[in-house]
Amino acid sequence: MLTPPRPFEPAAPTILDIEASGFGRGSYPIEVGFVLPDGRAWCSLIRPEPDWLHWDPQAQALHHIPRELAQRHGRSAAEVAGLLNQRLNGRVAYCDGWAHDYPWLARLYDAAELTPSFRLEHLLSLLDEDQARRFDALKRQVIAESGQQRHRASTDARMLQLALRRLRPASLRRR
Repeated sequence: MLTPPRPFEPAAPTILDIEASGFGRGSYPIEVGFVLPDGRAWCSLIRPEPDWLHWDPQAQALHHIPRELAQRHGRSAAEVAGLLNQRLNGRVAYCDGWAHDYPWLARLYDAAELTPSFRLEHLLSLLDEDQARRFDALKRQVIAESGQQRHRASTDARMLQLALRRLRPASLRRR
């Protein structure tokens, strides 16, 4: 079992994660979550827009969020985008799947008719070549040690942040 984390250092990165309806063309975000430098986490389901129709059962098998759950309990795209802007204003948020997360975030903000008040970057930009090479194995180790079975946005963001903190590169202390 993973030992409880030490108190978060002020320089720990903000990590954002998105769960989606699938991958590729037509997919859209159904949950977004983040963990701030101080360890506080936030997460919200996103109610699919009327023209967001794509649904991939393989994606649902990963995140275990049925479309009906997102429809029933999700917030509107406008509400989620507004809350993200409030809570992440001026920050840089890092993700591990930028090639997917960026288009999903853009789809959310397009539906909301808003512009993000924060910047999204790939977390590998925080790491040197050796750290980047070791990161995936370390992430799997942190997840295994945590005993986490839940593949959800804020949980995934926390696991990513813990893996980054375990690497403890000087670059994280400076950002």
